[in-house]
Amino acid sequence: MTPGSEPRHAAHESVEERVAEEVVEELIGEFVEELDPPPARRPEDDEEPLPSFSEQISEQLGGVRGLIESSVPVLAFVLLNVLLGSAGLDLGKKTALYWAIGGSVGSALAIGVYRLSRKQPIRHAVNGLFGIAIGAFLAWRTGDAKNFYLPGILLTLGQVVVLIGSVAVRRPIIGYVWGVLANGGKHDWFDHPRLFRTFQWLTLVWAASLFVRAGVQGWLYLADQANAIGVVRILISWPIYAATFAFTAWAVHRVTSAEHAHAPEPSAEAQP
Repeated sequence: MTPGSEPRHAAHESVEERVAEEVVEELIGEFVEELDPPPARRPEDDEEPLPSFSEQISEQLGGVRGLIESSVPVLAFVLLNVLLGSAGLDLGKKTALYWAIGGSVGSALAIGVYRLSRKQPIRHAVNGLFGIAIGAFLAWRTGDAKNFYLPGILLTLGQVVVLIGSVAVRRPIIGYVWGVLANGGKHDWFDHPRLFRTFQWLTLVWAASLFVRAGVQGWLYLADQANAIGVVRILISWPIYAATFAFTAWAVHRVTSAEHAHAPEPSAEAQP
C-alpha cells in the first residue's frame, strides 16, 4: 500500500491517538507537579540585596569625590584671603575678603555647573553651595573673614546637641540611620539589646567627634584666627570624620555578625 492510500479511518485513528497521548502526558505532568511542586518563589528573591552600610553612607556623602569637592570652596577662600591679604599682595582686608568670597562662591557654582553638564547628581553641590552662600553673606555683611565659617561651627554644635538628646530619650540617631540605609527601613534593632546599646554609645562617639571639630574651630573663631579655621576645617575635620565613620562601620558589623552567628537554626521538624 502506497503512502496516502491507507483507509480514511486509519488516518483518523492516528490523529486521535496522538491527541490522546498529549492529553495523558499533560495530566501526568500536572500530577507530578502536585506531588513535588517547585519551590515557591519568595518576594525577597526578587529584591536586589541592599548595599552595605559603608556603601550607603558613602553614597549619601558623595564618596571621596564629594568630600574633595566640598573642600574646594573653603580652600579657595583661604588661599585667596591669604595671598591677596596682608600676607601676600596686601590689597587691603576688605578687598582680599571680597575676592575670597567671590572665589569660594564661584568655585562652588563651577562644580555644580560641571556636574550638571555631565548629567551627574548635583545634590551635594547644591547643599555645599547653600552653606557657602550663607557664610559668604555673613563675611561680606560684617567685613570679617572669620564669619565665613560661623554657620558651619553653629551647625556642627547643633548636631552635637541633637545626637546627645537622642541618646537621652533612648532613640539613638545612628540606629535610625543604620535602619534606613542598611536594614531596608526596618528598625528591629530595638528588639536586640546588644545592638541597641551599640547604637547608643556610637551616637555618643559621633557627638564627641563633632564636638572636637566644632570646638577647635570655635576656639580659633574666638581668637580671631580666620585663616587657621579654614586650614583646620580642611586638614582635621575630614580625617576625624573618616575615622569615626570607619569605627562605626566596624562596630556595627561586629555586633550584627555575632548575632547572626548565634542565631538558632530552624529545626528539621520546622522545615517543609
